[in-house]
Amino acid sequence: MASKIQGCQAINSLDQLCQDANFYIISVSDTAIPELGTALQQVRGIAAHTSGSVPMETLKGQNIGVLYPLQTFSKDSQLDITEVPFFIEASNDTTRDALFELARTIAPNAQPQYADSENRKHLHIAAVFACNFTNHLWAIADQMLKENGYSLEVLYPLLNVTLGKAMKMAPADAQTGPASRGDMAVIDTHLSMLTDPQLKLIYQTLSDHIINHKGISKNEQH
Repeated sequence: MASKIQGCQAINSLDQLCQDANFYIISVSDTAIPELGTALQQVRGIAAHTSGSVPMETLKGQNIGVLYPLQTFSKDSQLDITEVPFFIEASNDTTRDALFELARTIAPNAQPQYADSENRKHLHIAAVFACNFTNHLWAIADQMLKENGYSLEVLYPLLNVTLGKAMKMAPADAQTGPASRGDMAVIDTHLSMLTDPQLKLIYQTLSDHIINHKGISKNEQH
């Protein structure tokens, strides 16, 4: 990575760390943040981690903060970083202003917002439902299709339309499918086809939640 950025130097020891940088962005596993936070407490610049679930106070020092990008990152997937929303927390006004300016430099098309550690946890769990869990459901669908001689590509138009509707209207209003209609005959048929107990539980749990969320009474189920 360092070779791709002019003037960037890679190091493998904190003893080699530059002590007078403006920013120290900590983008590591959540469990590694406390150790780095302690090691960086003497630096002159701002130390900020990028985690959605770790409190800002895990870092040490006067000028600390959080620079949380609400996005999923993968080595093999390109994205437009200028569109990524950043959520900022800081130990003081000067640090907050500097992190806001940094976020605007990185993502000029997405206005940064303030979010303290508690609010960031709610953002993170919402992202887990919207991204991680949804992706796993796609993985389940992909496996089912492959087992029956199909490709996930047959669902691409459906996925595109579903995502498009979710970004144009309330997802609850866009909900379709047998559970949203209270169609228990279809639901029971699908459940009978699922031989994996975990998949059966996932299907039943999500169907029940949709039915309850839609407020469908037993009399309306058919």
